[in-house]
Parts: sequence; C-alpha cells; structure tokens
Amino acid sequence: MEKMLTLEQVKRKSEKRLFGPHPVIRQATECLIDRCYDRDVWIIITQGLRTHAEQDALYAQGRTKPGQVVTKARGGYSIHNFGYAIDFALLLRDGRTVSWDTLRDDDKDSLPDWSEVVEEAKRLGFEWGGDWRSFKDMPHIQMVFGLSTADFRAGKRPTQAQLNTVLAKINSLKTGDDEPMTAEEKAAFKALQKRVIALEAANKLAKVPVWAEQACINAKAAGVLDTANDGSYDFYRMVTMLDRAGVFKRGGVA
Repeated sequence: MEKMLTLEQVKRKSEKRLFGPHPVIRQATECLIDRCYDRDVWIIITQGLRTHAEQDALYAQGRTKPGQVVTKARGGYSIHNFGYAIDFALLLRDGRTVSWDTLRDDDKDSLPDWSEVVEEAKRLGFEWGGDWRSFKDMPHIQMVFGLSTADFRAGKRPTQAQLNTVLAKINSLKTGDDEPMTAEEKAAFKALQKRVIALEAANKLAKVPVWAEQACINAKAAGVLDTANDGSYDFYRMVTMLDRAGVFKRGGVA
C-alpha cells in the first residue's frame, strides 16, 4: 500500500501529547506508532498526561455539562493523571481526519486496524481498556505495573527494574528477530496467505497434527493465526515450512 505520509510526519502529529507522560511510556508509545506504521496502520495520540483539573472537567461531561459520559474517574483517579496512560485513535489517509471506528480496515488485510494497534500495544506491555469488564475504554492503553490509582496517589511508582523490563522489550522489538519484513517479503507472504486459505478450505482436519503443533503455536504468537483448528493437511504443512524458514520469528508479517 502506498504511504502518503512518512513515519516522521505521522509521529509529529502526536508530539505535543507525548511531552507529559513518563519517559518510558513515551518511548513505548513512539515504538507503538513505529510498529503500527510498519503494518500500514496510522495512529495519533489523542491524550497523554491529564491534570487533575482537566480530569474533573472531563468527568463533568455528560453529568453537569453537555456531552456523553466518557470517564468514570475524577481528578486523581485516572492513570492519565500520573503519566502512565495514553489514548489513541486512527489517523486516516488524508493525514488530517481521526477515526475511532474499531472495525475500520484501511490497509485491507482483513484485520480491523484497531485490533492491530491493540495487538502491538500488548506486545509492548500495555494493558488495554477494551479488556475491562465494566466501562470499556477502547482508545485507552496504560502501564501500571500492578499499582492501583490509590497507590499512585500515595506516591508509589514502578521500580527501576520494572521500567528496565519495558525498555528491554522496546529494544528487542526494534532490533534483531523483531525487525519488520521488507516490502518484497510482505508481498510474498500475503501471496502465501491466499494460498493457505484456498488449501484450508479444500480439506480440513479434525485436529492439529502433532508434528505441526509447535509451528502453529509460533504462528499464533507472531499474530499470523487467530486459531489453528480445522486446517487442512497442506495448511499445516505450509505453516510448518514457514516456521522452519524463520518467518514467525521476524515479526511485522501482517
């Protein structure tokens, strides 16, 4: 897919909102923007650090002020108030329009762009508000390291060891086996994906063959497969061949 904005142009859209969050959260977010761009998904950061006054004003929306309720947290009760959370949205191809459509698929890879962002965010260690049981917050991701808002209000913060773990993850995703595939590799892989779909539909097996189990596990870990069930013999053979070629160790194959 032809890109109309460079990565640096996309990143500049979020610069102002990345000054406030903790430096490690900022680095993780910048890495998230990079990795989403590699998947032909553009994102923009819409919220970073939020003051207590800004939080109270947001809490009033839909209650004492016009608008829709968008938060359950008063000032001091949101992770945004401590610099360990961000909100994102999709940046459309005109480079100006922002979308919160969680089913949108601008890169036409049969995966919602929003889901691809969430997948990359979790890979970096973020928690997603869409996983919450009540009041799901779809644009929200955070790193709290096991701490509650009460802990943050009391002055507790992540340990340096915890922060170092995130930095190591960022570094591992930027280098080595997690380097994105080239354009030629992506094109070849997508051609293989189409072939796999045709093979899978032709002859499904009741369960994953023992010899293909580890390859399927690796493919799922790389985000290539949602499920390995009901595949054909040729499908499992193809997955095994790709795994032995090291494709699923490279990252960025979507």
